[in-house]
Amino acid sequence: MTYARITGTGGYLPDKVLTNHDLEKMVDTTDQWIRERTGISKRHIARDGQYTVDLAEHAARRALEAAGRDAQDVDLIIVATTTPDRVFPSTACLLQKRLDRHGCAAFDIQAVCTGFVYALSVADKFVRTGSAKCALVVGAETLSRVLDWNDRSTCVLFGDGAGAVLLEASDEPGILSTHLHADGAYEHLLSVPGGVSQGYDSLNDGKGYVTMKGNEVFKVAVNTLGRIVDETLEANNLDKSAIDWLIPHQANIRIIQATAKKLKMSMDHVVVTVDEHGNTSGASVPLALDVAVRDGRIKRGETLLMEAFGGGFTWGSILLKY
Repeated sequence: MTYARITGTGGYLPDKVLTNHDLEKMVDTTDQWIRERTGISKRHIARDGQYTVDLAEHAARRALEAAGRDAQDVDLIIVATTTPDRVFPSTACLLQKRLDRHGCAAFDIQAVCTGFVYALSVADKFVRTGSAKCALVVGAETLSRVLDWNDRSTCVLFGDGAGAVLLEASDEPGILSTHLHADGAYEHLLSVPGGVSQGYDSLNDGKGYVTMKGNEVFKVAVNTLGRIVDETLEANNLDKSAIDWLIPHQANIRIIQATAKKLKMSMDHVVVTVDEHGNTSGASVPLALDVAVRDGRIKRGETLLMEAFGGGFTWGSILLKY
């Protein structure tokens, strides 16, 4: 049997840092308020002239280096992003050009904060069916470009960044199962109301910025992630104790803690980067994975559970052997 196994990880955060104290000077908020409700202390922001593909390239090259591979080994590129550089071509195609890799399939996936989980699930199917042997999967975002910096309910939450993995065919178990869901009935709770097909005028008057009903999103997220934990464990006939590490989407420390409680897992075995990164949407799961791999917490052979929840609503999980 052919499995899809992660052989390398990479991450990148812009140099510019925006702390809670910086935000205190911009909007009516406080460091204490942000920390208590979200767990965030700072976030990274792309500088002027720095775009999603720039972040993606840095993360991709680090993942390739970690795996001991060259871009020419890659036969599939998938980029999960909500903030593409252009209407078209895809950010994946722009990244492909940067890597000087010609001819392989390249496309974007848009599932907001669940984007990387969706992208990794799709890449897993390509590898398992023999359609690809070496897939580069990237989550990259410049969410700062769709934030209203006068809206204290949203601008304190998000940051920019990119994370990447190289997924290769292997005889050894890697990705064990993936679980993807969506329900568009909740679209009004978290969205950017404007869009291209509505005409560029639709992006004016605040419709080009993130809008969110925070309390409602929080309630649905906690309940939904609890259910997907059960679904994932049941599909693999596993007990909660079989999970070595939880790698959650980094949206809010309270949501992360609620999911850990569902697993009866100590926070010592939960990778948390929300305090340092903020919510980087589709980049948050691969960034968190890369941090924990590089600092030595996550080791080969351990069982990891990735999960995420995002606008759409979308949600999903991946169980894998690292």
